[in-house]
Amino acid sequence: MRSPSPPSLRADPEPLLRLLLSGASARAVRRLLDASGDPGAAIAAGRGTWSAQGLDDAACAAIVRPDARALARCLRWLEAGGHALIGWHDPAYPPLLREIGAPPAALFVAGDPALLWHPAIAVVGSRAATAGGRANAAAFSAALADAGLCVTSGLAAGIDACAHAAVLDVGGPTVAVLGTGPDVVYPRGNRRLMEAIADAGAVVTEHPPGTPALRSHFPGRNRIIAGLALATLVVEAAQRSGALITARLAADAGREVFAIPGSIHNPMARGCHRLIRDGAALVESPEEILSSLAEQVATLAGSQRQRLWNGAGTRQPLEALLALPDYNILWNAIGHDPTCMDELVARTGLTAARASSMLLELELEGHVVAEHGRYSRSAVRVSAARD
Repeated sequence: MRSPSPPSLRADPEPLLRLLLSGASARAVRRLLDASGDPGAAIAAGRGTWSAQGLDDAACAAIVRPDARALARCLRWLEAGGHALIGWHDPAYPPLLREIGAPPAALFVAGDPALLWHPAIAVVGSRAATAGGRANAAAFSAALADAGLCVTSGLAAGIDACAHAAVLDVGGPTVAVLGTGPDVVYPRGNRRLMEAIADAGAVVTEHPPGTPALRSHFPGRNRIIAGLALATLVVEAAQRSGALITARLAADAGREVFAIPGSIHNPMARGCHRLIRDGAALVESPEEILSSLAEQVATLAGSQRQRLWNGAGTRQPLEALLALPDYNILWNAIGHDPTCMDELVARTGLTAARASSMLLELELEGHVVAEHGRYSRSAVRVSAARD
């Protein structure tokens, strides 16, 4: 399913790259962009403004004289098809990620940047997953994607890779968040998987091209995984696990955390049991997650509608959407009088999460109007169709 297209800017990337390659903290770069409005203005503001926003002398010097090789490598990467750079100042910056405590100053994206706006769930777990854990990751991820959610994970071995692969198998949307540059595969064995995700979904990182895999990068990677998603599902995790860090970061951001229980004899289940003791929701089926998130998906649709640009962008023709069976069923269930979500679910047989995701697409494309939680066909679209 095509994701709603966020607004985007087509600006010269070099000023933003100079800020990102300066070594300044993400917080300082965000403050500078907030104060200046855009990267070009930030560069033109000069050392006094840079220092006032928290950039140290080394970062200021690096802005004036950037690393030519690093800058050239970034520009070459961006020149390739399907690559994008989204800065903190950009309207295309994913809205959910803005809400976390320490959002990145920018994102390098290979694939479809619109997926960063798609209602998503993070699916994470152990690298040393059991056969049962891998099967659960695949089954839950495929079902969640089939219901209309994007599955976000970290491209790691084990649970992450199983989640991504299962979503690709059912043709659903998936986003891989890296702790490396966008041109660095880690682990190396996941090269084909990463290429498939970039082709059918999106690969995203805050690190510029050429950045190697460093242990210190992965907690930051985990905050982006959690920050892009409405909720996090932990499939398997040991007592000390990066998946638990992702879950904690999700909870800190006010997002829901789900955990799948396991055998008391399985060391890979102990992290999930710990999360459940600490308040995570125990889930035994994807339907429990979809039911829990339905209202949040609808709320996100309203939030994105308010953030959208004033009608600019490429529209998806209604005829193209209605060629998809589920969209055709939903469209026929939507009348000219406002209809609530529960009634639409009853009329269509779709899950609430799936219906909410599809309604978001129809609404953002201007085919459907939403008011007070009720949906109706757009009068403008109906009139155009009659003409």
